Amino acid sequence: SNELDNLFYKNILLVDKKEIQEVINKHNIIEEYSIKKIYPSTINIDIKPTRFVAKLSNNDQLIVGSNGKIIEYKKNIETLPFIFGEFNSNEFLIFKKSVDQSKLIFAEFKTLYFFPSNRWDILTYDNVLIKLPQDNILISLNLAYKIINSNDFKDKNLIDLRVNKHLIIK
Repeated sequence: SNELDNLFYKNILLVDKKEIQEVINKHNIIEEYSIKKIYPSTINIDIKPTRFVAKLSNNDQLIVGSNGKIIEYKKNIETLPFIFGEFNSNEFLIFKKSVDQSKLIFAEFKTLYFFPSNRWDILTYDNVLIKLPQDNILISLNLAYKIINSNDFKDKNLIDLRVNKHLIIK
């Protein structure tokens, strides 16, 4: 709000929405916003903050928001999974969307590993390691869910789905 103080005594007709957008877009913690001019003298700005979804492993103060942006956050949030590997915002958003569409719940992930080959491994809080392929992530996530919840595969701690049409369980 301090960055927008210069708009307080400005004529509403002279205020450019792009000027406000530039200020808001500088802040990674904002996921969505709307700007409405209400004549003769009011500008309403509605801001929706992003949800925190993961922590970067190399720095406890860097949090990944649901908008895919990295946010510096000083407070400790222990329930978020750690992301290991070179963080790629686009790949993470694609992966997160697949997880949200699957039967698995993102909050049950303890650790996420991202590999340079654009492949993910997931470690759950039940200490089950799921090795995902590069492609068909949604199908693989749903298959992992079925395996985890199957009585035939209790006490297994590795589900390897990297090879197409092959399943390795340990």
